[in-house]
Amino acid sequence: MTLSPTASRPRAGWTFAIVSVALFMVTLDNLVVSTALPTIRVDLDASLESLEWTVNAYTLAFAVLLMTGAALGDRFGRRRMFGIGVALFTVASAAAALSPSTNALVAARAAQGVGAAIVLPLTLTLLSEAVPVAKRGLALGAWSGISGLGVALGPVVGGAVVDGISWHWIFWLNVPIGLALVPLSARLLTESHGPAKALDLPGIGLAGFGLLGVVFGIVRGEALGWTSASIVASIGLGLALLVAFVAWERRAPAPMLPMRFFKSRAFSATNGTSLAMFFGVFGSIFLLSQFFQTTQGLSPLESGLRVLPWTIMPMFIAPVAGLLSDRIGARPLMASGLALQAIAIGWLAAVTTPDVAYSSLIAPFILAGTGMALVFAPAANSVLGSVKPEEAGQASGATNAIRELGGVLGVAVLASVFTANGGYESPQAYVDGMTAALPIGAAVLGLGALVALFIPGKARGEAEPATNVEASPVAA
Repeated sequence: MTLSPTASRPRAGWTFAIVSVALFMVTLDNLVVSTALPTIRVDLDASLESLEWTVNAYTLAFAVLLMTGAALGDRFGRRRMFGIGVALFTVASAAAALSPSTNALVAARAAQGVGAAIVLPLTLTLLSEAVPVAKRGLALGAWSGISGLGVALGPVVGGAVVDGISWHWIFWLNVPIGLALVPLSARLLTESHGPAKALDLPGIGLAGFGLLGVVFGIVRGEALGWTSASIVASIGLGLALLVAFVAWERRAPAPMLPMRFFKSRAFSATNGTSLAMFFGVFGSIFLLSQFFQTTQGLSPLESGLRVLPWTIMPMFIAPVAGLLSDRIGARPLMASGLALQAIAIGWLAAVTTPDVAYSSLIAPFILAGTGMALVFAPAANSVLGSVKPEEAGQASGATNAIRELGGVLGVAVLASVFTANGGYESPQAYVDGMTAALPIGAAVLGLGALVALFIPGKARGEAEPATNVEASPVAA
């Protein structure tokens, strides 16, 4: 049997397969380039700033346009925009592989970020539409596990490809996958739209440029100076535009992000918890992922393999957490997950020395990965359960944008603390900076655990399923 594009009910199996492959592709690319940077520097004669922008260009475009990607899907069709996003990501990957200079590579990476910003929130929306509510926790747990697998394998795949072939192939790998996904999505996914009748162009502009100003200031603050005129102006203008965005969304006839979402304790507390987690975890991973190469002289592949006990845990634990979130709710899982991560990061700060034995790091790595896994699926379930089904695209776009911004902020702040207390001059200097920065990440994770306690419990969540203040308080 073939599925008509206009079928009233999507095929859950095909939908899961297609969005999972796309999700894995874009999450893998978020970290895969990190292990290739030394080789790219030599091959393209790149400066340190150019190398930074091969990472930052992707992060900036991705974080800034996540809500826009969800809004475009709501307006023009989620299946259609999903296909366009995959196609853009594929073309940009080929351009990155063919880049003759760092400027060309940075431009291609920015285009990849745009494509990923369209694809990622729509994978969650399309999957939530295809799966019955009773099985949503299991599906979202599997979705989270695949996302975690992409994160886990990024450094490993990057190191293996660079060591075995060349850095160009970390981008060529995406091309055949994208070429297969575009026709499959057009044929096998079901089209759907969000509630908005018109595209919220003022909202897109204010949110996009506001986030760009804030994120640019955070990313470049350490290099240019936090009190420099350009950084102060960038962050100040970005914040002003975000305030204007909130004011506009409160009165817009078809808002991109309805402010009533934040009247839901589940939506607000879940996003606050996710922001804290991405701040603490990704800021810490940024430093820990360089530790083995900088202080112990290991290769990129060897370093990626040593971090694997941490990053691979969501693949195994997240599906179980998704099932549990259906039964006991998100609050106990998310609070426990953040607490475990806080303990793990504090543990790593306490035991790390330049010549620390790898066996001393395995337990906190596993603890941190388990904590991450306990958050991903319950967070997605909590956010989607706090809004109407037709508003899932808006909610998932906002959630992913908030998480990515948390990661950018965490990297910037912890890198700043690292620079103030250490550096790359010697293994001991690196450890001094890292062990000064990691407790900041642990403290933010601990704060996130407290925020998670404000998420409504299971019974209360059933009594208040939607954020629309005009909706009936009785569960459907």
